[in-house]
Amino acid sequence: MSAATLAYAEPPTAISGGYDTRIFGLRLSGAPPAWSGPLVLRVLSPAHDPLRALKERATQNALAGLGYPVPRVLAASADRGPLGAGFLVMERAAGRPLLEARPWGVSAALADMHVRLHALDAETLRCALDHEGGAAGGRFDRRAVALESHLAALHRRIEHGPLSGLSSGMRWLLDHRPSGGDHVICHGDFHPQNLLAADGRISAVLDWPNVLVADAECDVAATLVILRLTPIELFPVPPVLRPLLAGLRSVMTARYLARYRRARPLDSARLSYYEAASCMRGLVRATEARLAGSDNALDTSSFAERLAARFTRVTGVAVALPPGCR
Repeated sequence: MSAATLAYAEPPTAISGGYDTRIFGLRLSGAPPAWSGPLVLRVLSPAHDPLRALKERATQNALAGLGYPVPRVLAASADRGPLGAGFLVMERAAGRPLLEARPWGVSAALADMHVRLHALDAETLRCALDHEGGAAGGRFDRRAVALESHLAALHRRIEHGPLSGLSSGMRWLLDHRPSGGDHVICHGDFHPQNLLAADGRISAVLDWPNVLVADAECDVAATLVILRLTPIELFPVPPVLRPLLAGLRSVMTARYLARYRRARPLDSARLSYYEAASCMRGLVRATEARLAGSDNALDTSSFAERLAARFTRVTGVAVALPPGCR
């Protein structure tokens, strides 16, 4: 691609939706065919390891190669120099978030796409990460998506930060982790806002930084935590419809879980464990964000308190937000 021939057909325009990233839509002129359609620039937070951009490229392109509806990443950089953080350029998928584009049949669409994801070959993803990490000088490999690595990272963040109120809960998770299991590709943040729909079908599944290879119950539990505990005011629906959504979401969640179970069995004990693990992940992130003074709507909501209460209900272990963290 010659820089002399490139120009913006449509200059970068901010797109809402990224919790901890900046996202822009753009189009180029004078570019080769793969770069000539609608594109997305995803810029990570400067606080993140820029290698995350390379891991996301390996993940998304591996899944796209398996036929799953994921935007292909055309370029990724772990160099902070150009934009101050790691970044990716990817295809822009058509469609709108599922709740906005197709508010009926959300439970069925969510369950069917989740079952389809969990049927994919996890070894393909592991090999893609080995290859990408090797090309990056061996700075990561398949262990980046192992559950052990995820739990160890949470433990380090709790022990090295002012998060002592979460220590007993983290010890419970480390002591009670289930053995064995049928490991699958887990999205880690699978909810209606990360699914795009167009022309009545799911056109893309977005946002892959939390991917793991773990028990299917790990991924289903994360979705259940999001659906059950996210404050209603944060759902992307008009305020007048929020009371209706509050009444329907327990039905939507139950239908999602029942439809998933009809296609793929779930172990109830494992599901409970991973629900606790998902709550802990959210607690670590939320308390770190609050202590850093985040004004993000999710961080300033009651979500962290709901996570703490649910964790205690599932495990019997009390956890607390750090002192000074409202």
